[in-house]
Amino acid sequence: MDIRIGIQHAPRELAFDTDASVADIEQKYTAALAAKGVLRLSDAKGQEYLIAATGVTYIEFGTAQSRPVGFVS
Repeated sequence: MDIRIGIQHAPRELAFDTDASVADIEQKYTAALAAKGVLRLSDAKGQEYLIAATGVTYIEFGTAQSRPVGFVS
């Protein structure tokens, strides 16, 4: 699934592809926000992202399906 995260005082959003579900990311964010801690997410390639939960301005969830490549005949 594609995910984009807006971060306070950052000129660009953080965008990556993850295997986590919407519910999983929502639970992690809610827990990190309640603890005023760090949101830890990983992408489909295994790269880790640490984000201050209080600095997140929005989280946008994209499609879970991959886009077809090429021509359909």
